[in-house]
Amino acid sequence: MSSAAENGDAAPGKQNEEKTYKKTASSAIKGAIQLGIGYTVGNLTSKPDRDVLMQDFYVVESVFLPSEGSNLTPAHHYPDFRFKTYAPLAFRYFRELFGIKPDDYLYSICSEPLIELSNPGASGSLFFVTSDDEIIKTVQHKEAEFLQKLLPGYYMNLNQNPRTLLPKFYGLYCMQSGGINIRIVVMNNVLPRSMRMHFTYDLKGSTYKRRASRKEREKSNPTFKDLDFLQDMHEGLYFDTDTYNALMKTLQRDCRVLESFKIMDYSLLLGIHILDHSLKEKEEETPQNVPDAKRPGMQKVLYSTAMESIQGPGKSGDAGITENPDTMGGIPAKSHKGEKLLLFMGIIDILQSYRLMKKLEHSWKALVYDGDTVSVHRPSFYADRFLKFMNSRVFKKIQALKASPSKKRCNSIAALKATSQEIVSSMSQEWKDEKRDLLTEGQSFSSLDEEALGSRHRPDLVPSTPSLFEAASLATTISSSSLYVNEHYSHDRTTLYSNSK
Repeated sequence: MSSAAENGDAAPGKQNEEKTYKKTASSAIKGAIQLGIGYTVGNLTSKPDRDVLMQDFYVVESVFLPSEGSNLTPAHHYPDFRFKTYAPLAFRYFRELFGIKPDDYLYSICSEPLIELSNPGASGSLFFVTSDDEIIKTVQHKEAEFLQKLLPGYYMNLNQNPRTLLPKFYGLYCMQSGGINIRIVVMNNVLPRSMRMHFTYDLKGSTYKRRASRKEREKSNPTFKDLDFLQDMHEGLYFDTDTYNALMKTLQRDCRVLESFKIMDYSLLLGIHILDHSLKEKEEETPQNVPDAKRPGMQKVLYSTAMESIQGPGKSGDAGITENPDTMGGIPAKSHKGEKLLLFMGIIDILQSYRLMKKLEHSWKALVYDGDTVSVHRPSFYADRFLKFMNSRVFKKIQALKASPSKKRCNSIAALKATSQEIVSSMSQEWKDEKRDLLTEGQSFSSLDEEALGSRHRPDLVPSTPSLFEAASLATTISSSSLYVNEHYSHDRTTLYSNSK
């Protein structure tokens, strides 16, 4: 799936141009898609629900739709075509897992004309979008074949973890007309069209030629790449601890799944919506410019939003984010400038396996460039590099706020006061105890010991108790305070001894 098309929209000056794909007009492709899916999904409702069996992943159903119609199919004004449905029961199970009812699926695809996106990917695929943000993309034969082989593992992964950033596939079909095969896949849209993306990035964790071309930059909604991100968001995007941990856990799990399927060259499609800019734009817009009646509704597919995709089972998340339709399930974050952001993301382009051609491509590039920086790489290395880039350069955790210097100073003074009070109390008690002992014993001053102690019978020579200010100034730390007070105490004793002599 191409990243550029994810955030694409119909260009005003090119809406009337008729595009072709494999010498077939896009209008004929859109019509065949709606007719074919309408028939196959409707026919599937008559089949009873049952568990998915291994052979269901390899079933291909076919129906012929002539332009004049038949007993089973309606008449239409497109060329005759045959429509194939791959693994219909398996994909029905996937749609049910995502909470998509058959009637809703039919209404989404067949009720209104499909919208063709103007930003095709590098592969030259066509992209269509439904009114509720489902994506229909043309794929190559190898990609469709790989997806069909992937279905058993995809089924197992979804059962274990329906919350994932991997694509949500709703159906795989093929239109045959005039000896041409046009294969299409229906999936979720990572970037909701009703939410403006101020920045869109296609990130692979690679640096070799990972900068948007001049032609791409001239588009109204360009898709930037890794080097562009490092330049624009050089300090990364910041999350609270819980969100960061949930996001990284989801990415790690998804990457290990892709690695087990020997998949590489995938990307993280990242859309950034700046809330501060959004508020300014809303103030400048009038109700006539943005009619609410035509604004697409929030996606109703389960686990389809970015926030839902990273939350674990039993975790409701931030109600203020997930339940507010204005945020469309975006993940809250902050930029290095402190701007409040909503992030939308998903892993795309997963239908690339590390086959012979990819191995040869990497070997050739590794001879010319640094082999660790090129995009094409063996799956295990690719996953590790991808995760390291996301963890260290793209996503970061907001560190716990440290106490301000003024607070630290207040805390230090309080600690010093407490320490000085303890020192003063212990010294006073020690003097009192010694005085009491001397008065009780009533010793004479005939010996040196008596002379040394005799000064304690002279009240004018008894050292006064250190003041609070003096103790606080001495007690910079507990250990140093105790040492200094002991020295001060010894000095006073020596002074008393000299005076008594």
